[in-house]
Amino acid sequence: MKIVLPGGTGQVGTILDRALTAEGHHVVVLTRSPAGDRQVRWDGATLGDWAAQIDGSDVVINLAGRSVSCRYTPANLAAMMSSRVESARVVGAAIAAAARPPRIWMQMSTATIYAHRFDAPNDERDGVLGGDEPGVPGYWAYSVGIARNWEAAQENAATPGTRKVALRAAMVMSPDRGGVFDVLSRLARLGLGGPVAGGRQYVSWIHDHDFVRAVRFLIGRDDVTGAVNLAAPGPVPQREFMRDLRSAWRMPVGLPATRWMAEVGAFAIRSDTELLLKSRRVVPGRLVDAGFTFDQPRWPAAARDLVARRRGRVTR
Repeated sequence: MKIVLPGGTGQVGTILDRALTAEGHHVVVLTRSPAGDRQVRWDGATLGDWAAQIDGSDVVINLAGRSVSCRYTPANLAAMMSSRVESARVVGAAIAAAARPPRIWMQMSTATIYAHRFDAPNDERDGVLGGDEPGVPGYWAYSVGIARNWEAAQENAATPGTRKVALRAAMVMSPDRGGVFDVLSRLARLGLGGPVAGGRQYVSWIHDHDFVRAVRFLIGRDDVTGAVNLAAPGPVPQREFMRDLRSAWRMPVGLPATRWMAEVGAFAIRSDTELLLKSRRVVPGRLVDAGFTFDQPRWPAAARDLVARRRGRVTR
């Protein structure tokens, strides 16, 4: 197949590009800074010559959007919103204008769209969308608004010949440098990976191999449209999540952090505490109902696999 990855130079794009190319597919990456003959320049907001890559392709997987690993200032939040909504809008316009549109458009979304909650898991049918939970910082609602508008840009696009799927992805865990697993592993190995603000908040995650397998599965399922949660079926409280990660790294100590300590730490690494404190208890209802099975459904085994792969990278 010819597969086009708008915004495909980030961690998730790299994972998909590597896996799909290894399978023999022709993968083209749309990026602001192309390097190599499989990368094509685009700006993520206006139609251009890049749209010819979409015309005649089989699959488009739009991953574009400003990184959430930043301080949630008004300017950065606005950039997160515009980069996601505008890229989805212009990808939709390119598909609508194509003489031979792709048969499926997969649009990256996020598990952050669901409410901050501890009492029950969120699936696509019964899950509670966020935005008005009591007792949470007001700007968390803006993050939910980003996700809602992101999905709406795809849903509202006039692409009748193309099946549309919104990927409500949890954190993708990969041993690659620079990703979330890399950051959390660094904390765990330094003995800093203890519970944050009590550690009751749930962490939803998905192993990188299962992420790729789920994308491949959805490409082949013509009966699945709309929002799909890409998350392992075993979300766990942050306290347990980091304990299992420390165990995989054979680090017996994990110093706890209060909320204010988390604020200081997030400021130091130019990130935001929402990524640590929001309870994302998300489960893959539609994937499981469609017959998908996870190779890594539980975090302790997944953490051991990721650490083993990372150790292999370090020693080579």
